[in-house]
Amino acid sequence: MAKATLKTQATTKSVTAFLKTVDAGRRADCEALAEMMGKATGAPAVMWGTAIVGFGKFPYKYATGREGDWFQVGFSPRKTSLTLYMMGGRERRPKFLAKLGKHKVAGSCLHIKSLADVDRKVLAAMIADAVKA
Repeated sequence: MAKATLKTQATTKSVTAFLKTVDAGRRADCEALAEMMGKATGAPAVMWGTAIVGFGKFPYKYATGREGDWFQVGFSPRKTSLTLYMMGGRERRPKFLAKLGKHKVAGSCLHIKSLADVDRKVLAAMIADAVKA
């Protein structure tokens, strides 16, 4: 089966330029997340669509045969929260979430208001675990 064409694609837009558009209060958290995710993946930050910063490569294939490429981990500074995307390690995620701090989970997304609300060491370990999986 052919690879799926996703609406959100990797772009050549500058991650640095994008982060400069994020309000100052949230920008420091985004820069810290970028550092954590870059360290965990060893990959450069890449813009996906207009507002997602992704790291690494995650080829996937569904049981139906549909396949595509996505990023291993990423984040987006949404209006109400920082949304984190982690493709691997879902079965082990509850052990990290129990120690993380204030957060919400919706599907594969982790939502946090601010890095001040969570334990950064636990978050870094969860990101690293997602990359290893």
